[in-house]
Amino acid sequence: MASLNVGNLGEYLREQRRTAQLSLRQLADAAGVSNPYLSQIERGLRKPSAEVLQQVAKALRISAETLYVRAGILDEKEREELETRAVILADPSINERQKQVLLQIYDSFRKENAAEAAAAAAQAARSAEADQAGAGGTGATETPAGAPAAAAERPADAPDA
Repeated sequence: MASLNVGNLGEYLREQRRTAQLSLRQLADAAGVSNPYLSQIERGLRKPSAEVLQQVAKALRISAETLYVRAGILDEKEREELETRAVILADPSINERQKQVLLQIYDSFRKENAAEAAAAAAQAARSAEADQAGAGGTGATETPAGAPAAAAERPADAPDA
């Protein structure tokens, strides 16, 4: 096999082809690629272009983005974003202006969440650095937690004495 991704792609394509009850020759004809070339893709010997993957996906009636992820052309997050956009754009119950507004809102939420995640990661990194710098040992971190408890006990002991 040429690479792990190509092998996974080939196995996945074979599985999808069999599920669709298509022979290798039938899928090759429907996708507009040669039978030997498709066979090599399924066996993990060839890495197809994005265009070929799109043709094969169309013939199998599956998402081209899924094949792009399997082939290592696209990562999972990008695929999810593209599929969300495709669903919005394909919705016949909303007009073009509404689709564009919805995509703008979607983009703003993604940017907001990315900024919040980056800020949280930066805060976690700062906290980890502070913990490492201030914790000379485990006793250093336990003393401040234990100190308020000891101070709270003293006034309770005082009236009893």
